Amino acid sequence: MSLTRDLTRLIREKPVTDGDLEWASLFVLDTLACALGALPTEPARMLKAVAPLAQADTARKAFYLGGLSHILEMDDLHRDSVTHPGSVVIPAAWAVAHDHDLGGEAFLRAVLAGYEACCRVGMSVGKKHYRVWHNTSTCGPFGAALAVAELLGLDDTRTVWALGNAGTQSSGLWEFLAEGAMSKHLHTARAAESGVLASFLAKEGFTGAENILEGEKGFFAGLCLDPIPEAVTAGPERAWQLINTSIKPWPCCRHTHPAIDGAIALHNEIAGEAIARVHVGAYRAALDVCDRPTPEDPYSAKFSLQHTVAIALADGRVDQASFDADARQRMVDERKKVEVELAPKIDAAYPESWGAEVIVETASGRRLSAARYDAKGDPDNPVTAAELSQKARTQLVAGGTSEARADDLIGAILGLPDNRPVRSLGLFETAGDAGPQVRAARSA
Repeated sequence: MSLTRDLTRLIREKPVTDGDLEWASLFVLDTLACALGALPTEPARMLKAVAPLAQADTARKAFYLGGLSHILEMDDLHRDSVTHPGSVVIPAAWAVAHDHDLGGEAFLRAVLAGYEACCRVGMSVGKKHYRVWHNTSTCGPFGAALAVAELLGLDDTRTVWALGNAGTQSSGLWEFLAEGAMSKHLHTARAAESGVLASFLAKEGFTGAENILEGEKGFFAGLCLDPIPEAVTAGPERAWQLINTSIKPWPCCRHTHPAIDGAIALHNEIAGEAIARVHVGAYRAALDVCDRPTPEDPYSAKFSLQHTVAIALADGRVDQASFDADARQRMVDERKKVEVELAPKIDAAYPESWGAEVIVETASGRRLSAARYDAKGDPDNPVTAAELSQKARTQLVAGGTSEARADDLIGAILGLPDNRPVRSLGLFETAGDAGPQVRAARSA
């Protein structure tokens, strides 16, 4: 027996209820709205140039949709694995279900399975993996491959081969962030595509390493300094990992969200008074990725605790415009007042809890504080179905979808549990229909 075989059996033995399918449809809506909302951006134009839908095969469709899904930094986040499963699993499953003309129920079941594989592998990599490797990119191929294996009806052995070849394609380094490069979109694009290719090959009998995770020269040995192999199969009776995944209300790195929550709460208490000093206490991973006092472009601003906290305190909100050139210039002096450091109690709770503490000292000497242990959108502090639908509608319209088409698409996606054919939604027709006006990497 191997971890990949045990994982395959665990997932295939988990019961799926009507409620699980409804949950899955909500996450599909969130991911696809993120993708279509990104259509007018410059990175989307570049993805389309190398993956034109009119000529794309199934794997390249997954590549295109996977890249789109991650551009706006609004896609979902699974805390315990530190992965964005939706932007990898859903594009891969959608491309296959579309090209094979499958129904919504089979598609949603595959999405549940893919999230489970991605998140369980992600929970096993250990904290140190994330310092160099982007978990979504390294663990995502496992989720994409498992989802596609379900749609193709692969038996356990061929599914294990697919996971073996998904794992050998794992990659994705954080170095891009130091230069504000666009590689993060490539990470999700390639993870989705790799999973599709791995399962398609397995269907043909192309073998993959069964011990890809725990083998002497496998995934853990090569990429993980402190792996937790038992996490791959722990707690098989738990709810589906998709249900434990968080929805993002703000278009920036999830590590900044607990601090944004606290800063927004303090905005009204400050009531426009000048700020003298701001202290942000966070966990180590948040500091490793988001300690960026002088962001010089929209992307680095989305990964800056200093910027996100400063603008949340100033404006009482965070949206796409919070990261443009005017907003960054307006916050130059305010960012200098924000100090970030490790908060041991909050760090000890990570990754089960993503928290932050924000302390503000005003010019008059007042001291205000807010602590958050679960960010808005976490399973412990969830968004409602209505809030998620409104988020999706806003993104769809911003991406160039008409209001009527947006409403129809939302209803159709939420109707997938009734087994509506995936192809009938015409998503790729919409995704290939970006308008002539392209926003200059506002959300890159």
